[in-house]
Amino acid sequence: MSDQRPIGIFDSGVGGLTVFSEVEKALPREEIVYFGDTARVPYGTKSKETITRFSVENVEFLMKHNVKLVLVACNTASSLSLDFLKRCFRVPIIGVIAPGARNAVNSTRNNRIGVVGTNATIVSGAYEKAVKNISRKIAVYSQSCPLFVPLVEEGWTKEKVTYEVASIYLKGLKAKGVDTLILGCTHYPLLKDVIKKFMGSEVLLIDSAREVAKEARAILDASGLLNKAPGAKKHKFFVSDEPGPFIRMSERFLKRKMTCVKRAV
Repeated sequence: MSDQRPIGIFDSGVGGLTVFSEVEKALPREEIVYFGDTARVPYGTKSKETITRFSVENVEFLMKHNVKLVLVACNTASSLSLDFLKRCFRVPIIGVIAPGARNAVNSTRNNRIGVVGTNATIVSGAYEKAVKNISRKIAVYSQSCPLFVPLVEEGWTKEKVTYEVASIYLKGLKAKGVDTLILGCTHYPLLKDVIKKFMGSEVLLIDSAREVAKEARAILDASGLLNKAPGAKKHKFFVSDEPGPFIRMSERFLKRKMTCVKRAV
């Protein structure tokens, strides 16, 4: 059997392309429908109720494209809305918190893990809970970095000001001696170079994208939902605001021309 329905991915903006990229590698025969809620980014400063409402609307949009699986690429939405989404929709829905936590626990050498994320993600304590569910021996230190998302959305991923902001946010985690740092927002991998420069090469940076892609493949395989048809796939990209900024940023990140980005209606 072969299920040719697409996979749906949503994020608050361009950051979810980190998940898209890994899913494309892990599942090359799958078509992907990506939705970036660029009109309402950032999510991390908003209330749980608002984020949940946005998340439901995002999944409803993806369902219009008959998706067979939804990946919540946004850490904030995964932290606050995932359980509600799973109750509301029948398709399998995967968040990014648990896969990232598992990867960090398996990677730490000194049992000191740092987490950076939006205000909403950090306040939720989702990563701390996920790590502690795996191992009580690990110390988790968290830091919200609210300016990271707008810096990424602006395309300022290597500027001096970005390094200065990162050094202010990260100095406490560096002082704690963490050897593993969870990038608890899909925008943050786009700042890997800046974060690595400050934290040092010995600190391992964890983003959930690759683990999420592995989990997506496992679920589709176990459920008989893999697309086994050969041939190039025509991925679709939608945004909730003017596509121009998303196109420019995504072309830099994905290193390809983006001719298939549309404004959702």
